[in-house]
Amino acid sequence: MTQQKMRAVVGEKLGSPENYALVEVAVPTPGPGEIQMQNLVSGMGYVDALVARGLYQVKPDVPYCPGLEFAGRVTALGSGVDDFAVGDLVTASGFGGGLAEYSVVAAKAAARIPASLDLRAAAGFIVNYITAWHGLLDRGALQEGETVLVLGAAGGTGIAAIQVARMAGARVIAGASSAAKREYAEQHGAHLSIDYLADDWRADLKAMTDGRGVDVVFDPVGGDLLEPAFRSLAWRGRHLVVGFAGGAIPKLPVNLALLKGAALVGVDYRQFGSVYEQAASLEIRNRLFQAVEEERLKPAVGQSFPLSDFRDAMTLAGERDGLGKTVVDIAGE
Repeated sequence: MTQQKMRAVVGEKLGSPENYALVEVAVPTPGPGEIQMQNLVSGMGYVDALVARGLYQVKPDVPYCPGLEFAGRVTALGSGVDDFAVGDLVTASGFGGGLAEYSVVAAKAAARIPASLDLRAAAGFIVNYITAWHGLLDRGALQEGETVLVLGAAGGTGIAAIQVARMAGARVIAGASSAAKREYAEQHGAHLSIDYLADDWRADLKAMTDGRGVDVVFDPVGGDLLEPAFRSLAWRGRHLVVGFAGGAIPKLPVNLALLKGAALVGVDYRQFGSVYEQAASLEIRNRLFQAVEEERLKPAVGQSFPLSDFRDAMTLAGERDGLGKTVVDIAGE
């Protein structure tokens, strides 16, 4: 019997997009507790690009197929799976496998897509929006009426943080490096925006908060922004460390935490959702789906690329130049 083949993006070694090629490989078969899905769309964000380059703190095995989050249709069920049926539209996540025509994932890593959630948005929804909710509401204890500064605000995680913060009743200031990015962030819910590359950006932020500072910083950027952003916190402020898209991992004079009565708080979706608090992560996912169905959340969709242009998608995501989360349209070719 001839084994069914599919197209997949595969790299024999981690590195730049040029290390990856679109090749034919065998279609994977689901085992116990797994589902096979035909991938229709795959998200491609900064972390996806980081993992593919081998620069993430956890390195995948090679050969490696990028794509940490994807959406499509269930095509086969492994034994013991009774929560899904063939034909269901689902979104799923894994440590790779999204840039392929078919994937196999654990059934517990998949969820049916609400009818009101756009398929392309679904391919970048769960990781970004659970990260935002877990960070702002769980780790950051964000309260109605507080002010949030979102750094890297035009990216997929940034837009999710803006929308979750708005839904929680917070005032949101978007920090981004270009006028186009700041405009995009305001279009998706930010009340105000600020250019954090400007020399006097902290003075501008101080004026926006009547001299008080911000209550929460949502920071997926790190780098040179961490210390000035931490210094911009109000008393009892919380600085959420989400990632290091800005490059080098920064250091912080810890006396600043004492002087401001402030907290530096880690936000790690991978360990929260997959290792330590799976039940809590699923509860947040369900609440987010409900918010979408009730139209309290309207997820943004970033630029879309066909599968044949996967290198362009990976490059855009890795350079942080996209607006929203980039997606790869796998079924569109």
